[in-house]
Amino acid sequence: MDSIVSTLGGGSGIDTTALVKSLVDAQFSAKNDTLDKRAKTLDAQISGISKIKNAVSDFASALEALTKGGTLQSQPTSSDTGIVKASALSGAKLYGFSGSIEVQQLAAAQTANTGVIADPTAAVGKGTLTLTFGTATVSSGSMTSFTAGSGTPVNITIDDTNSSLNGIASAINAAQAGVTATVLSDSSGARLVLKGKTGADQAFTLKATEDSTAPGLSALDIGPGASGTTIGNVAQDAIVKADGVTLQRSSNSISDLYNGVQLDLVAAKPGTTVSLASAPATDALRNAVNDYVDTYNQLVGMVKQETDPKTGTLSGDSAARNLLDSLSKMTLTNLVNDGSGGPQTLAEIGAATNRDGTLKVDAAQLSDALTNHADAVEKMFSPGLLSTGDGLSAALRSVADRSTSVIYGLGASAARYTKAQSDITAQQDKASADADAMRTRLTQQFASMDAKVAAYKSTQTFLTQQIAAWNSKG
Repeated sequence: MDSIVSTLGGGSGIDTTALVKSLVDAQFSAKNDTLDKRAKTLDAQISGISKIKNAVSDFASALEALTKGGTLQSQPTSSDTGIVKASALSGAKLYGFSGSIEVQQLAAAQTANTGVIADPTAAVGKGTLTLTFGTATVSSGSMTSFTAGSGTPVNITIDDTNSSLNGIASAINAAQAGVTATVLSDSSGARLVLKGKTGADQAFTLKATEDSTAPGLSALDIGPGASGTTIGNVAQDAIVKADGVTLQRSSNSISDLYNGVQLDLVAAKPGTTVSLASAPATDALRNAVNDYVDTYNQLVGMVKQETDPKTGTLSGDSAARNLLDSLSKMTLTNLVNDGSGGPQTLAEIGAATNRDGTLKVDAAQLSDALTNHADAVEKMFSPGLLSTGDGLSAALRSVADRSTSVIYGLGASAARYTKAQSDITAQQDKASADADAMRTRLTQQFASMDAKVAAYKSTQTFLTQQIAAWNSKG
């Protein structure tokens, strides 16, 4: 083909290569231009759909994360944080919460220490150390009685690799039995210090079974009759009086006294009652309303730009227009269906609609709602449930799910545009193949014509020369 093209026109003198190109272009340029324009439009439509889908989904997800984070819900308060601190557990609804607590005793962990050992790196002895947990009675640093609990004792092997005080501490920690070991040193020598968990049933004994060839571990014994160790702190429960009821807990962090509230005991102060209450997250709710309005306006602006009747790539997309319609109804959607008589919609707490469809916040109306109906505003920004429709988060998620549906929403539009894009690509491929076929056919036809013209020219030249010869002889 290259040799044909390179010599094409040699016989006729006509630039048949340019002629073939012109004929092919004339046949297909209009169609190719139409297909290219349609392909670019589809690209823009797919891009616009993707931007809107991502924006509305991100909006709904961000609001869900905010409402589930707990910062928009009422927080528990304590009248004396030097005695007890209060915090909200995840998902807690504490509006109107109140209570009282008296901390009579803090939970404590048993601590015990050995006598002084001069060299913490020297071997103490070999054998087995057994940790047993239970309840104990302690007097003047000595354990006078011990009742083992139901747990299985923990055996710790001490051999040549860990028979020093430092090695024994490491072996106890490696057992992860609920007791931590530390070696403390001063000018007089080193001591092994053991500490258990808080709670009266977390007292422990340490009993050595010595290797007769390397005795000495019994000096670390902790329990009734042990003379080489001292009980520093006694294992005990926290004792509190909650709303007049005396209760015991093994930890100073208590989350099962009041639903949704964690109490952290700081100090025991018998006879002093600490008042517990709740305070609405007024500032956080005000910020949430303003942030919602700002993000809403950004989303609406994007959708309106894409659906603009004159310039929008999605001007004819019903799913995008339906999203705008659904968003416009958000301020009038009932978000609190509890019959309390308080505000139930965003419009009633100050989210007003402008003429262009964007929102603005009436600061005075919002402040009034937060002052007089904080519980209703808080419920609007609670996590909510799609099944009940309560809460702004659930309402927005419902809009997002409907608008991005692959059956009738933006997802369906995306699929439709992608299918059309695939069809355009197929048509472009066919047009390219048809153009190539036409170019080949015309090239071959003009090559045949050029060969004939060349033959005619050769004959003409011969005849001209022959006639000239004849005339010269006459």
